[in-house]
Amino acid sequence: MRKHPPLGYRTTDPDSDKDDRPHMAGHSKFKNIMHRKGAQDKKRSAMFSKLSREITVAAKMGTPDPDMNPRLRAAVLAAKAQSMPKDNIQRAIDKSAVGEGDNYEELRYEGFGPGGTAIIVEALTDNRNRTATNVRTIFSKNGGNLGASGSVSHGFERLGLIAYPAAAGTADQVLEAAIEAGADDVESDEEGHEIWTAIDGLHDVARALEAALGEAESVKLAWRPTNSVEVDGDAAAQLVKLIDSLEEDDDVQTVWGNYEVSDEVMERLG
Repeated sequence: MRKHPPLGYRTTDPDSDKDDRPHMAGHSKFKNIMHRKGAQDKKRSAMFSKLSREITVAAKMGTPDPDMNPRLRAAVLAAKAQSMPKDNIQRAIDKSAVGEGDNYEELRYEGFGPGGTAIIVEALTDNRNRTATNVRTIFSKNGGNLGASGSVSHGFERLGLIAYPAAAGTADQVLEAAIEAGADDVESDEEGHEIWTAIDGLHDVARALEAALGEAESVKLAWRPTNSVEVDGDAAAQLVKLIDSLEEDDDVQTVWGNYEVSDEVMERLG
């Protein structure tokens, strides 16, 4: 198993002397900017349907009890973080008992986006032909192209990711809690805290952090880029369109990338 670097603190402050490793802003920074623009409200119903699908599939694959089923617990946490009503969550769990979720298949697509970026798309679908066609079309219409399986994932690490809002504590408080919990790495900025763990330790670390910091915003498996690509100008505009179009597709659950788009560029695009 690949050894992870010792637990570290990452900051977006370029003058900070706390860390000499490159900061890698993953998808989260981009998503937070999109949320501030109010895009989330328009997509709320589509988002609820994706969250419901994940809950149903997670309950189907394990047990319908979130305390006994780590994947279901993570899915329920994600739904709560997006203010999904309790009734909707319970309904999605109940669907697993009547056989819904049997026909969903988990698929991963890998491709190249504008500006030499690498993109990983995770989908949950009941029709792989429809999803493959849609994803391929979205890439080609937005300056990218779909690659073969494994074409970009070698540039990412498969890790556990636990996210907390900035209000959960200061960077030092969260770092201390993460060390105690056995996490591998922490990235903190004004948007919040991202705590990285080995896959097999994700749920133990998440439980320990919950005791120290309260309920997380999300707990999930993630793709973390080993190197990031700075994207600017026309390529950034095209990249934003590509990511947006992928996320709007009903079958797409998550989009990961190795891009960094500066706040200034995002403001201009906004």
